[in-house]
Amino acid sequence: MKGYHIFTLAFFLCLLGCGERTNNKELLQRSFYETIWERFDYVTTDVNITKATTYDLSLRIRFTDDYPYNDISLVFTVFDENGNPYRAKGYKFNLKDKEGHWNVEKVDGCYTFTLPINKKLMISDPGKYQFRLEQKMPITPVVGVKDLALLND
Repeated sequence: MKGYHIFTLAFFLCLLGCGERTNNKELLQRSFYETIWERFDYVTTDVNITKATTYDLSLRIRFTDDYPYNDISLVFTVFDENGNPYRAKGYKFNLKDKEGHWNVEKVDGCYTFTLPINKKLMISDPGKYQFRLEQKMPITPVVGVKDLALLND
């Protein structure tokens, strides 16, 4: 009987762990045609808020060897239902070291980064909001961006 309880406990913990992983929700996903991200090609998604909600956002972004920079500059903006900016923040992430070597290993032909965007983003008022990502690189279009996904951890 003791083995049965251990098995039941292990099974419950496995289910609990699997349930926690489902919280990593993909809010939007975007692939770029020929790995080119144009300057004013905003990546957006609409989010309906019915009650006060907290988001822990991160960006999963994949690059090919064609990406020419050591970093990437982005702006993440939340717009309210009237199109007014609710919150905006700029980000600059280092992707390569000073010698131009990627900071992550190449897997399936791409370099994948998961970058923190906005932890504990609280939206209190109900309504329809828009989340928008834009690249702010000095020379555009930017080549070598394969795809990205905005995640709610």
